[in-house]
Amino acid sequence: MNGLLNSFFHLDALSTNLKIEIIAGATTFLTMIYIVPLNGIIMSAAGMPIEAVITATALVTIISTVVNGLWSNTPIAMSVGLGLNSYFAFALVAGEKLPWQTVLGIVFLSGALFLLLTVTRLRRLIMESISHDFKIAISAGIGLFIAFIGLKEMGIIVSHPATTVTLGNLGDRNVLLGIGGVFILMVLMAWKVRGAFIIGIIATALIGFAAGIATPPEKLFSLPASISPIFLKLDIAEAFQWSLVPAIVTFMLTDLFDSLGTLAGVGYRAGIFSEEDTVAVQKTLEVDAVATVLGSLLGLSTTTSFIESAAGVEEGGRSGLTAVVTGLLFAGTLFLLPFFKSIPANAIYPVLIMVGVFMFSDLKKIDFSDYAVGIPAFLIIVLMPLTFSITKGLAAGFISHVFITAVSGRFRELKPVAVILALISVLAFVLG
Repeated sequence: MNGLLNSFFHLDALSTNLKIEIIAGATTFLTMIYIVPLNGIIMSAAGMPIEAVITATALVTIISTVVNGLWSNTPIAMSVGLGLNSYFAFALVAGEKLPWQTVLGIVFLSGALFLLLTVTRLRRLIMESISHDFKIAISAGIGLFIAFIGLKEMGIIVSHPATTVTLGNLGDRNVLLGIGGVFILMVLMAWKVRGAFIIGIIATALIGFAAGIATPPEKLFSLPASISPIFLKLDIAEAFQWSLVPAIVTFMLTDLFDSLGTLAGVGYRAGIFSEEDTVAVQKTLEVDAVATVLGSLLGLSTTTSFIESAAGVEEGGRSGLTAVVTGLLFAGTLFLLPFFKSIPANAIYPVLIMVGVFMFSDLKKIDFSDYAVGIPAFLIIVLMPLTFSITKGLAAGFISHVFITAVSGRFRELKPVAVILALISVLAFVLG
């Protein structure tokens, strides 16, 4: 058995072994298990049944992660991406009043477009047309957006007729539970505890149970819930509208940036990828795109490569066997529905704030001294949370970048793809 695994995953060539890969896979699993209950909570805000969403989230995580391990032989785990699921539920469904079935159609089309770009290698043209500063700004903007959602959903920030937003009722027990969850995560992150997110969620949930804020589950295990309420419910025909093109592009670009950023941060650090166009990168992106299409059929938002894969890499994981172990361990989450459903929402939303912090961390690398970069970057970061829309933030950034570069007489710096994206972005305001 060891010889077969070594031959298939090239363990010796990658300076690893079966024991290391199993430990690495288990580590990645513990650091990202939080996505199953968290995605259930977020997507339920769009009116989707939490039971079906939890089962579908576990399924797409298992399938995409195992397939990626087998196909690309990389230790990259995949699941429903944070940020775009919030955009799905809170901006498009709650904000734009789109039916969740239509938004699933948007996700399907974005995944198909992503797959087309990956297979034809057009992604390289897009990536070369968007500066590193813009990619950082987009990441920071999404981070601020989902952190704002976390603060809002916990009741720490509430609406106000005069000031638009203000501080919530800090005497409310639910709000206090959320604040406590944030502090627990701060401590765990400061101590660099593995699996800090899931440990923080469980600890905060236990506090909620003890304080009578939430009701503990009568049992921990049950058979998986049916996904029939959301399976194949996507409305692709309704998603074919000019006004929804910016949303489709937003899902596609964000998934592309997210995945390449993860591969750069995780893969290059481990010495897995030597450059952006290796076969391993290509195959990982192919699985990512197919998984997004599959996820939309199952009733989920965009699937993407998870940065938590870095935890497994730090434990020595170098091959696809790490991802296979991670995916198989997620099979156990299919039977934890009673526990996941009992977790109070304010034990989960603190994770969004911490993720926002991580996504904001590279902001210092943006060259704000260049107005053609700094002003668009600022607009992207600020407008995403203030307009409650990733699409509008991106649109403002692309339009302002092309405009400022043009009026500065720097026409040669404008890439054709950047101009096309700016024109598409105009649709977000004219038609949206």
